[in-house]
Amino acid sequence: MTRRMPEVALDLLADEPYRAPVVTSDRVFAGRVWDVRRDTVEYGGAQVVRDYVEHPGAVGVLALDDRGRVLLIKQYRHPIRTRDWEIPAGLLDVDGESPLEAAKRELVEEADLEADDWAVLVDLFTSPGGNDEAIRIFLARGVRPTATAFARTDEEADMEARWVDLDECVDAVLARRVQNAPLVAAVLAAHVARARDWETLGAAVAPWPARPKGDPTA
Repeated sequence: MTRRMPEVALDLLADEPYRAPVVTSDRVFAGRVWDVRRDTVEYGGAQVVRDYVEHPGAVGVLALDDRGRVLLIKQYRHPIRTRDWEIPAGLLDVDGESPLEAAKRELVEEADLEADDWAVLVDLFTSPGGNDEAIRIFLARGVRPTATAFARTDEEADMEARWVDLDECVDAVLARRVQNAPLVAAVLAAHVARARDWETLGAAVAPWPARPKGDPTA
């Protein structure tokens, strides 16, 4: 017998913010970039223990030129042993810097580009079962090269940059040839947004309540 699932009206389909009471919260590993936290949480009448990566949050940029092409970069990522295709992105690790300012900085640092038109394309949690990372992806249009190139080191030193037609990016995603999560989300969101005459875009300074911040016990 097939269990009947409740129907949800489309205008009600939304994540539900909820802060389960945190009994204890301890940093069990302090890393160079991010830490691991262990929380004891009251949920469902019991106390459960959960370990997760504590993340400062991040931004990404889907830069779209006037020919409908997306700026992609290829960079080595050691955890997956892959030089994967990505969109410019980076951590929210500068005190006092807004997400929009961070996105503009990352576009300069990783692509030597700046843009005149900025909007929020999509927000996502990258892996909500294992970390608290929230990433906001911006759409940048009216792009142009910066006056000077940014100096890059480590994995960024040999980054490859390429302009790729948005439809070709969608084909690569659906064929599973590219698998970077922010890239996948950004490309598919941009494809749909373009088909809807960009009516889904948010203001570049739109509120972002999901961004990780503050004391986890609060």
